[in-house]
Amino acid sequence: MPLATTLGLAFSLSMDAFAAAIGKGVAARRIPVRAQAVEAVRVGVVLGGFELVMPLLGWALGIAFAESVAAVDHWVAFVLLGLVGGRMAWHGILPERVSAPDRRSSLGALAMAGIATSLDATAVGVSLAFVRIDIWTASLTIGAVTFAMCLLGFGLGRGAGAGLGRLAEVLGGLGLILVGARILVEHLGGA
Repeated sequence: MPLATTLGLAFSLSMDAFAAAIGKGVAARRIPVRAQAVEAVRVGVVLGGFELVMPLLGWALGIAFAESVAAVDHWVAFVLLGLVGGRMAWHGILPERVSAPDRRSSLGALAMAGIATSLDATAVGVSLAFVRIDIWTASLTIGAVTFAMCLLGFGLGRGAGAGLGRLAEVLGGLGLILVGARILVEHLGGA
């Protein structure tokens, strides 16, 4: 998979975590500035860590079943990425959720957010088992991009508010749909 596609995939997958980090930044507006910096790093490490690990888990599952679906693997990747991307975009369009009170997130709450925002990365990991990709490089890229986007999102949440996170979810979802379409077109064009 070309570097541009890997980066596009990483940015698209990071949009759920970016949106969550914006929400965490909004919720942390009234804690001391130094504590906000620590909180931003905590959010980035936890959400980025889940985004790094979950594609590996999905890839391992996909490899286990790769021979069974080899004839239709491009369609599996296209459908999974389309469904995940469509879900992300839809959640960005839905009415705004109630925001959390001003406070730091507990580690348990961050872990739950990490799981929730990285489930799509697991499905994407399954689809990556069907294309030529260095999964370690892809997962590290996804984790690093997500970490950086969480830091950015946290800071933006402190100033801009939650509406930006909704737009990020829509754009990230559309990005995943485009990656899935590219995989399908490349495979059908090469067949």
